Amino acid sequence: MSILVTGGAGYIGSHTVRQLTRGATDVVVLDSLELGHRQAVIEAELVVGDIADQELVIGLCRDRGVTQVVHFAAYKSVGESMSDPARYWLNNVAGTTKLVEAMLAAGVEQLVFSSSCSVYGTPAHNPVGEDAPIHPESVYAESKAMVERILQWYGVTHGLRSVSLRYFNAAGASDDGRIGEDWRSSQNLVPLVMKATLGRSGPLTVFGDDYPTPDGTCIRDYIHVDDLAAAHLAALAYLDGGGSTTAVNVGTGTGSSVYEVIRATERITGRAVPYAVGPRRSGDPVATFADPATAQRTLGWRACRGLDEIIDSAWRWHRDHPDGFPAEG
Repeated sequence: MSILVTGGAGYIGSHTVRQLTRGATDVVVLDSLELGHRQAVIEAELVVGDIADQELVIGLCRDRGVTQVVHFAAYKSVGESMSDPARYWLNNVAGTTKLVEAMLAAGVEQLVFSSSCSVYGTPAHNPVGEDAPIHPESVYAESKAMVERILQWYGVTHGLRSVSLRYFNAAGASDDGRIGEDWRSSQNLVPLVMKATLGRSGPLTVFGDDYPTPDGTCIRDYIHVDDLAAAHLAALAYLDGGGSTTAVNVGTGTGSSVYEVIRATERITGRAVPYAVGPRRSGDPVATFADPATAQRTLGWRACRGLDEIIDSAWRWHRDHPDGFPAEG
């Protein structure tokens, strides 16, 4: 018996794989390596391939005795999704549908899905609960919302049971510094702050400091990637125990502003963070942070690390791996 992890060579996927293998779980990773890294997969079997290759997926599930799937494999750039929407419909939506069909053909009926808080769009209220209206504001977000609905219907028609984890802002790196976020393919705030701090870019751009927040900058819910990985293990245990299909916010419940991230970085690293204030960026919500009560109640999960732990681990990873993972020979 084993667990199939699609996209397990990516940022969040690789951290989840490590936690699974540390718990003596047999894991097989399926990743195209288009955005993932072979070196990020530690102590797990890696199969290079596509989630839409149904023959491959059926064979893996049957040959490895797969009983559950964790599905990360997706494109995730909001901007790209608006300029090249077909890429997102074909991979994120159609690819996931083919994956589910292959799972079911192999007799696998439990799935943990990597969703996103972006399905809410700009929330009317904070903290954001699972009962907030679903209102995607990008093709990327719509692709996640569509898959959630597809999974619900597969539950009705085929008995699939799934947990959709609506991530807030994943950040940080593993405690031992072996894996982390490759900033070459990321536009997330924390790696951009690290890049500026290490002099590997120009000054960080702060997109507006005139928002109605205590310091004028946008507020987000940053969650340590290892806490996020633990949520996947909790979701797998929930399904293994007979849990029904659900969607759960995965965040800390605490918001941090852009300036708070900058100040924490300066305090922890002892270095100044060069930055310049630019105009507001279209579509940026003023503040977004999770209500984590459902995750605590349903999955028995809560975040254990705060902003300082995120910044400290990210700093050590980026300082020691300024070019990300080494190129494959």
